[in-house]
Amino acid sequence: MISQLLFIVLLVVGFGFFSFNISKIRKNISLGKPLDRSDNKAQRIKTTLLVALGQKKMFQRIVPALLHLFIYVAFLFTSTELIEIIADGISGSHRFFLNKLGWIYVLLISTIEVLSVLAFISTLYFLARRNLLQVPRFKMSEMTGWPKLDGNIILYLEIVLLVCVFTMNGADEALFLQGKSHVAGSGSFGFLISSFTAPYFFNYFDVETLMILERVGWWGHILVVFGFLNYLPYSKHFHIIMAFPNTYFSNLNNKGAFNNLSSVKEEVLKMFDPNFDPYATPKEGEASVPDRFGAKDVQDLTWKSLMDAYTCTECGRCTSACPASQTGKLLSPRKIIMDTRDRLEEVGANKRKNGPDFKDKKSLLGDYITEEEIWACTSCNACVQECPVSIDPLSIIIDLRRYLVMEESKVPSELAGMLTNIENNGAPWQFAQADRNNWVDE
Repeated sequence: MISQLLFIVLLVVGFGFFSFNISKIRKNISLGKPLDRSDNKAQRIKTTLLVALGQKKMFQRIVPALLHLFIYVAFLFTSTELIEIIADGISGSHRFFLNKLGWIYVLLISTIEVLSVLAFISTLYFLARRNLLQVPRFKMSEMTGWPKLDGNIILYLEIVLLVCVFTMNGADEALFLQGKSHVAGSGSFGFLISSFTAPYFFNYFDVETLMILERVGWWGHILVVFGFLNYLPYSKHFHIIMAFPNTYFSNLNNKGAFNNLSSVKEEVLKMFDPNFDPYATPKEGEASVPDRFGAKDVQDLTWKSLMDAYTCTECGRCTSACPASQTGKLLSPRKIIMDTRDRLEEVGANKRKNGPDFKDKKSLLGDYITEEEIWACTSCNACVQECPVSIDPLSIIIDLRRYLVMEESKVPSELAGMLTNIENNGAPWQFAQADRNNWVDE
């Protein structure tokens, strides 16, 4: 009974704290500007199944894709085992579904064990890849400190989890062989991996030690799961959850098709309206001045851009494909997304602590992202194409540029000359319109 009460308290606290953190993140995302992504539901569901569930874009790099798939599928199957652990913890039973499902249960646990072995191998590979192999995208400036530690912590937790799973199953298998398991009967569970490992690793222990090992594995398993669950909102691995909504709400338009700013469109329409009175008192609910043109801080971005920030896996595929980054420019699309998330977390914390109207005199543009970074972008969409979870760093860059151009009148000198030529000559070149066809005569 004490064990059951302890488990119930742990269950309530674990899921309660997770729900609290999810609520904070949801409120942070809601700080963004509205954006309608309710169209093409069938296409959005198809995209989610292919990209988020099927990991279609991951397979552009086959080896890490397969190893990531092993961990991913193992995670999905292990989540089903979590249902039984919760049932056992609340009811005080042991292997709640064994007698109810029979051979189906043995097949399911055996599948989990095989996937766990593959996940263990993949985890060791990813640890070596992050810490021993000199992969350039993992050695960039934004990947020092916490991002590097975060990537390692989750891999360490996976190893601990897998050790707990095999300790629990192996000790229980050894007990069952001796007819001493909590489950009535004797013989063998027949789990594919544990039935072979138990005689070699656990038959040397007495019954009391085996029972302790089984309980250590069981409690260790659930503690790691709850710890992992509540670590997710603070980690890049939150993409495990966010990949699905983020992919569903991704931009389905052709890449390169920029959206018009509604604030600009409204001002232009007013100019064409002969009945518009710029000095008239605004109607109820109508803003007296237009919204900010472009984005200076996270509140000026759309909610989808803020959702992107929480979905980032920090894999760096966007940066490794970015031509500006590859030619030595300051730009890293991954850093743009990471900076947006860090700034959003800061803004959200300030508003919860000091009220919704609090301003800290900082902004995303300037304090986190420099002008040099956003002007280095070629707008080629390579980062958008490469992202395995449909993040769009370019939309953030474009909105920051729009602010600089339309609010601050800041553009690089090369662009200023081009824009002047367009205004005066109707083309980017320094030729009068009357001379535009001279090349035909040649």
